[in-house]
Amino acid sequence: MTWLHSPERKLWECHVVFAHKILSYAPFFLVLIDLQYDGVTCSQDGGVENHLEMGKKLLAAGQLADALSHFHSAIDGDPKNYMAFYRRATVYLAMGKSKSALPDLSKVIELKPDFTSARLQRGNLLLKQGRLDEAESDYKKVLKSNPSDTEETEAQRQLRKSDEIQRMVTQARAHFDVGDYVTAAAHLDLIIETSVWDVTSRELRAECFIQMGEMGKAISDLKAASKLKSDNTKAFYQLSTIYYALGDHEMSLTEVRECLKLDPDHKQCYSHYKQVKKLNKQIQSAEELIQQQRYGDALSKYESVMKTEPNVPKYSQHAKERICHCLAQEQQDMNRAIAVCSEVLASDPHNVNALKDRAEAYLLDEQYDEAIKDFETARDHSENDRQIKEGLEKAQRLLKQSQKRDYYKILGVKRNAQKKEIVKAYRKMALQWHPDNFQDPEEKKKAENKFIDIARAKEVLTDPEMRQKFDHGEDPMDPESQQGGHHQNFQGGFNPFGSGPFSFKFNFQ
Repeated sequence: MTWLHSPERKLWECHVVFAHKILSYAPFFLVLIDLQYDGVTCSQDGGVENHLEMGKKLLAAGQLADALSHFHSAIDGDPKNYMAFYRRATVYLAMGKSKSALPDLSKVIELKPDFTSARLQRGNLLLKQGRLDEAESDYKKVLKSNPSDTEETEAQRQLRKSDEIQRMVTQARAHFDVGDYVTAAAHLDLIIETSVWDVTSRELRAECFIQMGEMGKAISDLKAASKLKSDNTKAFYQLSTIYYALGDHEMSLTEVRECLKLDPDHKQCYSHYKQVKKLNKQIQSAEELIQQQRYGDALSKYESVMKTEPNVPKYSQHAKERICHCLAQEQQDMNRAIAVCSEVLASDPHNVNALKDRAEAYLLDEQYDEAIKDFETARDHSENDRQIKEGLEKAQRLLKQSQKRDYYKILGVKRNAQKKEIVKAYRKMALQWHPDNFQDPEEKKKAENKFIDIARAKEVLTDPEMRQKFDHGEDPMDPESQQGGHHQNFQGGFNPFGSGPFSFKFNFQ
């Protein structure tokens, strides 16, 4: 046994010291150490030995999946070969599969109880899982089994750490029970730094975060807990309810479905699933209707959303925001559109979508100053939004235009009025203001001017090209606005009573 005092033995001990220092961060180094460990040889046939040798070579080359396959075969060939189990455990650790490594390490200890390296590794895995009593048992047995100096130091250090964590667990639970969630969470932070796979500590910290209103942190812990524990329906249910309360109905539906995959008869998950599914379907249907520009139908759907879930403010707020949008796009009831958008902005003053929609409603209601204010506020929170920029420019043009001659106001029609409405309004006003209806010279002169404006308004608003120019800030009847325009010869003047290029023949039919 000259190897015990050889340079190779000293080199191996150096590797062991280095490996234990970084054990909790890089299990793969254990594999590199193990490649130099030639331990106690067991009775093996040639096939098993070949698989072990090939597995070691593949492991050294970083081909973990292939190495694992050979160690599987070695174990199949000799189920009592503790070294095959140990090497497979090191591969699992290198692959980050601690759950698979743990049974193999337990098997090694069963086959060879004095294999201190395997017991120390198992203790470390148990410590990470928060199984503190079991971890302490392994560390104490390592200390009683004539360990190397390195193993003894490592076992003592980990045993002290386990004792410290035990005390912190007790303190965390005590603070949680009296409602001191901040202090409890602080203790759990320290616990989880070491016991990173401790499901119980993560679930308790998630409860602390929920009570503290830090839902993002709670979600992070619950997601970890759902992966660390294979049948964790509780974590999936909590995740679903948190997402639901945050207004994320799609993620809520995803998480509750995971719960039902594990337990289709889970009462809480099934009841919650029905509620989320119904709400999700209504919202998706409403959005599809908006895409189809069926704003009236979409509006009704969002009114149903508010009835389906009246107790979660996020959904009521979202529904009102979309109703505001539908009303603004539908262009029928601007007063209601402005009122609903204002209700949204009362609780969320920087809601860019609601600001844009209310600005559009103000435009249609000819409240240009208010529209400009909303577009400017929206621009402050979304500088690169092209729709806001164009809306603001349009509102500024219309305000300037309204300060001059506004053909819509002259006829008393809305900016979105159809041609039939325009002609009807024109006929009514033309009858009212025809100069023949007035005898007093001053009144007659006033009527003539009014009648000319009425005729001009009808001329512009019933001509698609002229109306489009007017809507973009130009006055087709104003020579200055046209800058020598080409639509008509404005120098000739407009005469609704005579002939010429600008004459307009009045017709009541």
